[in-house]
Amino acid sequence: MTASQSFTHEVELREETVVKRYRSWDRQEPRCEWAALKLLAEHAPGLAPAPVTADLDGAPPTVVMSRLPGVPVRGLDAGPEVVAAMAAALTRLHRRVPVGGGLAEAAWNPASALAHVRAWAGKRPDLGDDPDVRRAFTEGTSWLARQTLDRLRAHAAPPVLGLADGNLANYLWDSAAARVRLVDWEDSGRADRAFELAEVSEHISHIDGRLDRDLLLRHLELGPDEAARVREFRRLLALGWLLVLGPGGPASSRNPPGALAWQAERVLALL
Repeated sequence: MTASQSFTHEVELREETVVKRYRSWDRQEPRCEWAALKLLAEHAPGLAPAPVTADLDGAPPTVVMSRLPGVPVRGLDAGPEVVAAMAAALTRLHRRVPVGGGLAEAAWNPASALAHVRAWAGKRPDLGDDPDVRRAFTEGTSWLARQTLDRLRAHAAPPVLGLADGNLANYLWDSAAARVRLVDWEDSGRADRAFELAEVSEHISHIDGRLDRDLLLRHLELGPDEAARVREFRRLLALGWLLVLGPGGPASSRNPPGALAWQAERVLALL
C-alpha cells in the first residue's frame, strides 16, 4: 500500500482499488466525481475507473474506485500512438456519454474562464522584465478586450461530460492495451466540447514532456465553427496561464525554470 497527496485530496493506492479522501468539498467535488463515475460505468465502461463505494457525507468524504493500469501522459514524449489513443478516448467520452439536465455544469467553463482571465488582466500583474512576456501581455490583453469574445459563452451544440481539467496527469497511457483512460473527475460536469478540447490543448502540464496538440485536434475532425471556437478558447486559456505564471501570480512559486518565457511564446504563437 502506498499513498500520494495533492492539494484537494489524498489518494491511497491499493492492489485493485483506489481510495480517494477529499480535503475540501465546498464545490461538491466528491458528488461530482461519484456522479461522473457512475455515468461513465453505464455508458463508456473502461474509459474511467469503475465506481466501487462512496461515503459522500463522511468526514472526510470518500470515494473508492477501481485501479487502472498505465502511466500519466504528463511528462511523456508522447508519439502518434498516444495522441491517437487520447483522441479516441475523448471521442468516446463526448459521443457515448449522455448529459442530462440533472448534471451540474462544470465550474470551470467558458463564462468563468473569460471572467477570471479578464479580472487577472485588469489587475495588471507583475510579469517581470522579459520583453517577449510584456509583448505577449500587451497583445493578449488587446485581443481580450474584443466584445466578440462574449459570444463564446453561448453555444447551441449539445453539452458533453467534461473533466474541466486539462492536466495531462489525468490521462493514463496503457501501452499494453494501446489505450488512454481518464481519471480525476472531481471537477467534472456538463461542459462545452470546444472549451474542453482547448483546456486539454493549453494546460500548462504540456511544459513537461511532449505531445503534439495540433495532431490531437486533427484526429478529432472538428467542423469549421467548432474549430474556430477551440482556437479562441485556446488563446483565452493560454493568456490565463501567462497571468498565473508571472512573478506576482498564484502559481509563480511552483513554476518550472523558463515556464513564463515558454508561455509567452505560446501566447504569441496562438495570437
